[in-house]
Amino acid sequence: MTDPLLAHATEYGRMYARSTSEQFSVPSITTVIGQQPHGLDGWFGYMGASSLAKDPLLAECLGSPAKIRQAVNRASKAAETYRDDAARRGDRVHNYCEQVALRALGRPHAMKETREALAANGEEAFAVRFDEWWELYDVEPIAPEITVWNKSVGYAGTLDLVARINGRICLIDYKTKGTTRDGTVKPLDDKVVMQLVAGMKAEESLVDPVAGEWEPWKYGESPLLLAVAIGETEVRPVRANPDVLKHHWWKFCALRRVWELSADTLAAGNALLPVAPPPSAQVRSA
Repeated sequence: MTDPLLAHATEYGRMYARSTSEQFSVPSITTVIGQQPHGLDGWFGYMGASSLAKDPLLAECLGSPAKIRQAVNRASKAAETYRDDAARRGDRVHNYCEQVALRALGRPHAMKETREALAANGEEAFAVRFDEWWELYDVEPIAPEITVWNKSVGYAGTLDLVARINGRICLIDYKTKGTTRDGTVKPLDDKVVMQLVAGMKAEESLVDPVAGEWEPWKYGESPLLLAVAIGETEVRPVRANPDVLKHHWWKFCALRRVWELSADTLAAGNALLPVAPPPSAQVRSA
């Protein structure tokens, strides 16, 4: 996935600027959604225990407290390692998907290189399945990796793809997913609907990041919102239920307010201050 030129990593999360010469001013769509609690304590615990049980050096650690501590330390990082590996895999898959769209549009692309990157990591099956889905659904790309902005609420983001499928304008978000025990792609999280509806509610789209040129958003009038789960065994597209979009939009707006309050609280300064003993206590101790 091409890193958006106007996106910046900050202490307030990922944020966007209006041009390459301006300061960032609004949070990204994913940063806003990230204000929602995750509740992953159980998963972190499982990943740590599973990693420790599979540690090939575990037998050598018995009887050595130092080696046991080292094994525990490795296990404690298992969830972070898994997350980082999954993020890198997702980037490679997204890169390939973007190049497929660019090639279809007759624009410069690096499809061969991104396909080779997947193959080098044993991930070429993702590309094979994606190609099958692309042909089966006869996807007509319009705008890959398009950056959008909403001034009224105050956020920005980059959509994976705007395309036409069977005559309908579609806003598409790709999610790279693992495979279940029965060989199907793992299901998507409902919060992808917030991501899609935030894209639909954009007011502008980027034309020139250097000049800071934007134009009115062309694709927000009743598009089909598609989340596409890309796995090694299949690609499964699902559509956002039109009947629930307003609720997910209101939730997104509420999370945007939570982000703003959190940013204000962080900027306000230290929440806790040291307290010195009263002067009378100092006199008595002398």
